[in-house]
Amino acid sequence: MALSVGIVGLPNVGKSTLFNALTRAQNAQAANYPFCTIEPNKAVVPVPDARLAALAELVKPQKIVPATVDFYDIAGLVKGASQGEGLGNKFLAHIRETGVILHVVRCFDDPDVVHPMGGIDPIRDIEVVSTELILADLESVRSRIEKTQKKAKGGDKEALAEIALLERVEPHLNSGKPAAVMHLHEEEVKLLKLFHLLSAKPVIYACNVAEGDLATVADNPFVQKVAAFVKEHHDAAYVPISAKIESELVDLSPAEAAEFLKELGVADSGASALIRATYSVLGLITYFTSNEKETRAWTIRRGWKAPQAAGVVHTDFEKGFIKAEVVSCADLAKLGSVHAAREAGKYRLEGRDYTVQDGDLVLFRFHV
Repeated sequence: MALSVGIVGLPNVGKSTLFNALTRAQNAQAANYPFCTIEPNKAVVPVPDARLAALAELVKPQKIVPATVDFYDIAGLVKGASQGEGLGNKFLAHIRETGVILHVVRCFDDPDVVHPMGGIDPIRDIEVVSTELILADLESVRSRIEKTQKKAKGGDKEALAEIALLERVEPHLNSGKPAAVMHLHEEEVKLLKLFHLLSAKPVIYACNVAEGDLATVADNPFVQKVAAFVKEHHDAAYVPISAKIESELVDLSPAEAAEFLKELGVADSGASALIRATYSVLGLITYFTSNEKETRAWTIRRGWKAPQAAGVVHTDFEKGFIKAEVVSCADLAKLGSVHAAREAGKYRLEGRDYTVQDGDLVLFRFHV
């Protein structure tokens, strides 16, 4: 399952610095002037997961394949982007291709780093970017209404359903509210996805704080404002992060990085927290497969049954599904081997109705 995240925000909020840190590669420009990023940089980032390493240690496979997230560093938006200001609609189109929006918000004050709108005001910055996404959606919805009306007049059922929803969405957007907070029925939720609206995408706010503020981030007044805004307006997620610290972790080994974070009074990297938040807002989990050749992590939606999970490995696995041999990684780590897990009754044979759990190790039985 492809998981893509678009990093957006006003110029000079730390987007490209964060992108460099997330990808562990300095392939996004990070300079102190607006519109430094001209094309959306893409990088495939491994999902940090201690369970995968522990499983590989037990099985000793030839290859280890982690789950991955595609991150896109998209140029800084400005007020009027939906009307072509700055670098305009071209970059709004890049956001449309992603599954989650990671909105980097500046929560630090530094006179040496220019802010395009003057002083630091994270709520103003959030509203500027959100407004541009809503305005772009409004234009898209109005265009779609015009194109669909002819079919609807001819009695086309699908077109009639589309028009009915579009005519509800338009005034909602026009009131300044994102599509994500609309109250929709189950069928309308499915239909809305066909419109590919920017403001319908899940949003994670990355509160970029100064290096010295990360350990006491709860006291940061800018972060407090973002937390209150998110809770009141969007019911989205927010993650405090220091792009500067993340960039300093790039050249460190895992052990050195852990020690560095410990000295700062921080338990985990911001990158890991962002990826966990992405999985959470999308309702995703990880399961594993493992043999002598390969130990691999797979990303699926929470609540998927065993045949659906098998289909992520190969469509033939889903079509010819018979049974799934299952043991949790936690039980396997505790007991030390598959044999011991069998002896303890923790290694199970599950059928088509089994709901795969986060951290399951699964071996699929199937026929073609």
